[in-house]
Amino acid sequence: MTAYALIGHMGPADQPVQIAGRWQAQFPVDLLSGNRTLGYGIGLVVRSLGKLDVYPSEVGIDVLVLAAMVHAADTRINREETSQDAWTRELGISVPVSSPDLWNGQRALLEKMLRFLTGDHWTVLFRARPEGMTDFVRRPVANLQGHVFDGVALFSGGLDSLIGAIDRLEQGSFPLFVSHGGDGAISKPQKDLFVDVAAAYHNGNREPRRVRLGMSFSAKITPGIGREESTRGRSFLFIALAAMAGSGLARRFSLEVPENGLIALNVPLDTVRLGSLSTRTTHPFYLRRWNELLSQVGIDGAIVNRYWDKTKGEMMDGCLNQDLLRKLAGDSLSCAHPAAGRWIKSAGGRHAHCGHCVPCLIRQAAFDRAWGRGNDPTGYRVNIHHDRLSTKKAVGTQVRAFQYAVARLEGRPDLARVLVHKPGPLLEDIANLDGLAGVYSRGIMEVGELLSDVETFSPAAEAEMTA
Repeated sequence: MTAYALIGHMGPADQPVQIAGRWQAQFPVDLLSGNRTLGYGIGLVVRSLGKLDVYPSEVGIDVLVLAAMVHAADTRINREETSQDAWTRELGISVPVSSPDLWNGQRALLEKMLRFLTGDHWTVLFRARPEGMTDFVRRPVANLQGHVFDGVALFSGGLDSLIGAIDRLEQGSFPLFVSHGGDGAISKPQKDLFVDVAAAYHNGNREPRRVRLGMSFSAKITPGIGREESTRGRSFLFIALAAMAGSGLARRFSLEVPENGLIALNVPLDTVRLGSLSTRTTHPFYLRRWNELLSQVGIDGAIVNRYWDKTKGEMMDGCLNQDLLRKLAGDSLSCAHPAAGRWIKSAGGRHAHCGHCVPCLIRQAAFDRAWGRGNDPTGYRVNIHHDRLSTKKAVGTQVRAFQYAVARLEGRPDLARVLVHKPGPLLEDIANLDGLAGVYSRGIMEVGELLSDVETFSPAAEAEMTA
């Protein structure tokens, strides 16, 4: 295994300090974009929060700086080039923070979280910020914060986050929404969708507000190494952004992560998916580790997924404003590969989805369950109902995997209580085992209904039969 490290520092006077160990290379990352201004979008989002009378704590700033370093390592160090098995990397990061003693006490927890999330081996180290960089946030006059936010909510632009936003606003809550959009194929639909949600709930001077972090790292920081496209660690950055914002609310807060239970569990569809293909971005074990981290560093918030026991179709059925959902659902973006169809649109003017990735299949199944076949306004580049799909091509791979999962559960429904443990530990959620097994079973069968008339074939098997 070849190990690579990224060394964070703040300005040219703060010389990067090498990490001891067997590193193939160590790359410096200057986290400042100017004099005492945090770069990579962090300073911009802090200023945006200040305009909303939200002033993050310095530990909150640390969380986002840490996440920036994680994001840099995750996206700028290619798996195939730097790992022995074309997947598992050995990554190190050194992060300048406001309180090294506090953060060094979280090293084991953080390395466990990141190992679970990305499948890599991580070494996380902390050092003190340089002199003069102790305070990145302009503090308000005591007791004069004027914001009206009662929490924080993730807004990705996907269908689940749209339903989560509608439900919270319908219930009278007023969270500050946060978004991350490093890709233009995501950012514009995300922005347009939020504008429509905000317009629907604009009430006098009170209008839903959102802050967005656009963060990406150029090839310059890791010369000679290719970019990594899997972005398994993206949710660490997304949740860190929300936690940083929440630290400035001056009250205990909920951090809303709206995700249907099937995706949150993300049980491998077949035996080859446990490592490389099964993401864990909202898995209960991972979210519990985040809550542990927030508590230990003194951020008074808790992550909540109110939809852990709902399928995507059930989320649509239960949405508290059906008229608005029907108006906006088609503009939400679920596809795992949105950039592949950049600006391709259907006849209805919607941004196109690929139609055959796991999120697209779950999305189509949800529309069928909630609104009936033929009432999905989304534009899909592939219509899975039209042609036989080869399992040797991308258009058929995920469909066949779901068909396998459906057949497995139809033959042995009791397996659901076993299979939900495959992606990660559920010991802390054992009291919810019936609910977790139930949402997994219902979610798989929801997709099974979508695929009931879809035919897949193996070219190799057909060739053998005709030989």
